[in-house]
Amino acid sequence: MGSQNFENAPKAHTSSYNNNPLDPEEFRRQGHMIIDFLADYYQTIEKYPVLSQVELGYLQKRLPNSTPYDPEPIESILQDVQEHIVPGITHWQSPNFFAYFQCTSSIAGFLGEMLSTGFNVVGFNWVASPAATELEMIVMDWLGEMLELPKSFLFSGNGGGVLQGTTCEAVLCTLVAARDQMLSRIGRENLVKLVVYLSDQTHSALQKAAQIAGIHPKNIKAIKTSKSTSFALSPSSLRAQICADIEAGLVPLFLCATVGTTSTTAVDPLGSLCDVAKDYGMWVHVDAAYAGSACICPEFRHFMDGVEGVNSISLNAHKWFLTALDCCCLWVKDPSALIKSLSTNPEFLRNKATDSKQVVDYKDWQITLSRRFRALKLWFVLRSYGVANLRKFLRSHVKMAEIFEGLVGMDKRFEIVVPRNFAMVCFRILSMSEERSNELNRKLLESINMSGHVYMTHTVVEGVYAIRFAVGATLVEERHIIMAWKVVQEHANVILNTYKVMGNDSLTPWCQTVISHHH
Repeated sequence: MGSQNFENAPKAHTSSYNNNPLDPEEFRRQGHMIIDFLADYYQTIEKYPVLSQVELGYLQKRLPNSTPYDPEPIESILQDVQEHIVPGITHWQSPNFFAYFQCTSSIAGFLGEMLSTGFNVVGFNWVASPAATELEMIVMDWLGEMLELPKSFLFSGNGGGVLQGTTCEAVLCTLVAARDQMLSRIGRENLVKLVVYLSDQTHSALQKAAQIAGIHPKNIKAIKTSKSTSFALSPSSLRAQICADIEAGLVPLFLCATVGTTSTTAVDPLGSLCDVAKDYGMWVHVDAAYAGSACICPEFRHFMDGVEGVNSISLNAHKWFLTALDCCCLWVKDPSALIKSLSTNPEFLRNKATDSKQVVDYKDWQITLSRRFRALKLWFVLRSYGVANLRKFLRSHVKMAEIFEGLVGMDKRFEIVVPRNFAMVCFRILSMSEERSNELNRKLLESINMSGHVYMTHTVVEGVYAIRFAVGATLVEERHIIMAWKVVQEHANVILNTYKVMGNDSLTPWCQTVISHHH
């Protein structure tokens, strides 16, 4: 890709282009250039350091101080993308990206996104683009059926699904619906008494949503989990906390349970948590952002057992389902609860279809008024790959994670920190003391990431610093897994040797040694 020379590319027909920013022929010419640019990028992606190596503020030094007065050709802009933007990218689509949770891409997801951007419709209500609303309803029922969600979550039952941008939005919408439902019963002045429950492993999206929804910070209750339950939320701990809160005059409102936590992919027991929540009339939301996708495979569906008892559930198709960012699927049993909280009816949007109450107006299912035609890319993915190939794709990542887990298990210097549920392995170097072990693993991860060969991230559970190895890039193959483990071992060798030579008290000058050794 670096070898592309845009200077020699055929130049634009400037007259027509300057007159019209959407000239079809010029669009065709430049569009082809971008596709070629990206195809070359995917082909050569492994030559880049996975984690960007630039210094803070690097771009300011490289770009002009103000907007150009006269137009610049696409060739110059693409040249700058290659020279100045690419170095500042952490390559999420690299097969050596094992950090966070992946953000998978695919040809189908990409082309669906292109079409959506090309049509550029704003489908806030049915009449503003009937296809945008109706396709979304159809794909949400399709995917819901693939997940074996109860009919009560589908349009074919009395529920329904909506595509949001991210989990943060989905959780906020359901929390606001729950809040308003409760306050209509107990009075608006009691907002300060409402309590939201989560575990100490729940994604921070819930905390943010609760703050925005006006929940008192003291009433956001993160219940401690432990290794003994593999960091899943214990129903008895939940009940104990609720009882204490009721005694203090508070009102239990909302529980967020997780299928596949960010730290360790722990799974909360939905059935027994719903039994507790039901006793107190709480809204239960399930965040299955990462692991929900895997539940289209029969062997993983049991992780969702008990879902019939919840009020809403969300998963991110942009994480592990080949649909480019952003695409969060949210299903609710009672759409009217969302609509009551989120609808507005200004005169300028009034129309016969909406007045007939026969149509879905998705503006009333989300925070914003405007919305993108996200259903296209999900439809493209579902049709281009089909259930069979989507399952194959997910299973291949799980198999690769199993291979990595096996490699870690064979090296006695390491341990697996928590049992693996899906395609993510938490591991660490063992040492004489917890503190020393944490320090070693911190150094190890830093040195691995600085090498540029692979990128991983960490978590801390019960005071244990663990390295997370999340398999999920679309381009990843078994050879990348083997290579990643070799990188881990090489860096571990250097760090442990330096550690021995320098005695147990200090690990300071280790870093340069590791980097020079690796290169």
